[in-house]
Amino acid sequence: MRNRAKDNRQKTPRTGKSAGILLYRFQNETLEVFLVHPGGPFWAKKDRAAWSIPKGEIEEHEAPLQAARREFEEETGIRVENGLIDLGRLRQPGGKIVYAWARQGECDPGRINSNTFEMEWPPGSGRRQSFPEVDRAAWFPVHFAREKLHKGQLGFIDRLVERLGMHDAFLET
Repeated sequence: MRNRAKDNRQKTPRTGKSAGILLYRFQNETLEVFLVHPGGPFWAKKDRAAWSIPKGEIEEHEAPLQAARREFEEETGIRVENGLIDLGRLRQPGGKIVYAWARQGECDPGRINSNTFEMEWPPGSGRRQSFPEVDRAAWFPVHFAREKLHKGQLGFIDRLVERLGMHDAFLET
């Protein structure tokens, strides 16, 4: 998959809405979810409550599901088409609305291929550097994912568990 740098000179107006896909699998009868860690210097030393579902900004005049598929591919290099479970939307603490879908699937976190973004780094230096939007990805059992995931997205795990007809006692094995 190609590595695409986002062109910061042609920014579209921010919608305050994001969309993403929560990939899940069963490993030894344990539900696991696929999460990504944001790239760039701000997130480099953050781990707890810093991970996310692969997601991103919904562009103006773009449907949330279309944005979720696009963003998943941009951040992982993996195309997701059918078999999606609607997890609804949540309002994050900062006010952003996030739409999410889930899909059972498999992927190798070591083989993700994220697009990149540019920013001035170090601040005030006048130098622009390129960073991956996602610097790593991993599968986490649900009970561990709850510690890693951004607090504004935790409800998506709860909704996935509910849609799959599971209960937390089963998930902690």
